Amino acid sequence: MHSLGFHHLAIQARDVERVAAFYRDVLGLSEVTRWRREDGSLRSVWISVGGSEGGFLAIEHLADGAAVAANSLGPSMIALRIDPASRASVLTGLAALEVPIVKQSRWTIYVQDPEGTLVGLSHHPFDAPP
Repeated sequence: MHSLGFHHLAIQARDVERVAAFYRDVLGLSEVTRWRREDGSLRSVWISVGGSEGGFLAIEHLADGAAVAANSLGPSMIALRIDPASRASVLTGLAALEVPIVKQSRWTIYVQDPEGTLVGLSHHPFDAPP
């Protein structure tokens, strides 16, 4: 087998609209499409993660009454690539939107989406300018 690159990552959300708004309005990613059920209710929102590969984040509605098992494994973090030269403006923008920084490393800024998924904004392995 030979992978041709990243296609998409799906995450479940109780409030798809609120989570999609975070990725779109806070992180500046573009909405690709919305999928609806036969009854017209929102099933998922696809958000482009940028780049030439066309990869996307699928935010899928967690079915009513569905429980997430305490010991279930899922994504521990979604990491998005940022330009090292934009790190300072990313931090300023997050502060202006009152998005708390969970932690930072030399190369990555960590925030959480509205349902607690850790999101890394990373320029690894390149250092940000002083």
